Amino acid sequence: MTIAQTYTLSHDQAHLEVVPGRGGIITRWQVAGQDLLYLDQERFADPSLSVRGGIPILFPICGNLPNNEFHHHGQVYSLKQHGFARDQAWEVNQQTANSLTLSLSHNPATLSQYPFPFVLELIYTLTATSLTLATTLHNPGPTDLPFSFGFHPYFQIANKSALELVIPATTVTDQKNQITTPFVGRFDWTAPELDLAFRPLAQPQAQVINAATGTTLTLDFSPDYSTLVFWTIAGKDYVCVEPWTAPRNALNTGEDLLKVSPGGAWQGEFKLTVTPNSSGFIHSYK
Repeated sequence: MTIAQTYTLSHDQAHLEVVPGRGGIITRWQVAGQDLLYLDQERFADPSLSVRGGIPILFPICGNLPNNEFHHHGQVYSLKQHGFARDQAWEVNQQTANSLTLSLSHNPATLSQYPFPFVLELIYTLTATSLTLATTLHNPGPTDLPFSFGFHPYFQIANKSALELVIPATTVTDQKNQITTPFVGRFDWTAPELDLAFRPLAQPQAQVINAATGTTLTLDFSPDYSTLVFWTIAGKDYVCVEPWTAPRNALNTGEDLLKVSPGGAWQGEFKLTVTPNSSGFIHSYK
């Protein structure tokens, strides 16, 4: 099988790899010789499988819909989990030494699942210690464009017991059973799977603190990202902390659903910054 072309960005001791042909995905982010992202190479090598690793793009939905169905004006459309952007080939519009601009537009395949014209642009910008993902969604159509947008970064974590997460929320919902409980800042690392949604968020920032590697990853995101999802599987060397603009099924329920008016545009930003840990742990938001 042929793997799509990889584009490389560099800045100082930072290195980024992007594969536009596999959903515009970032497959590698390295700072000072340290790989910050996990990538399942076997799944990545098989175009028939969704990529598990890197930073997949979630559009026009985040999460799944009941029976994968979207109801609009009396018609039923089929949209699989996290939408189609991560499976489409993106166009490369511009590249510099430390930035890459990609775009994805509606086409017959997308319109059969999601009957709205769109132009989605992403600009990846790399610095010595940060990675910025800037998004612009244009609506060239005659009606409002409803959507959710998100990112699904897989952070490489070999020792989860050395991990602490700073999540700006006081409640958490288990997405498997839809039970909401107070969030006390702890995770059950013995569970086979953790799939947790945090909302509402008190501030547009979270942190992933890794005592084993001596680094802190700070996640800053636009206020439109209303939900943080945490996901991991026991025995796998990753955790995912995912900013979503809306919870699951928002395309049907309308909860936190964003809309772009005809001829208008929406902009959002997600920034990741890596720094050495200060002495002692930062404790979870109260």
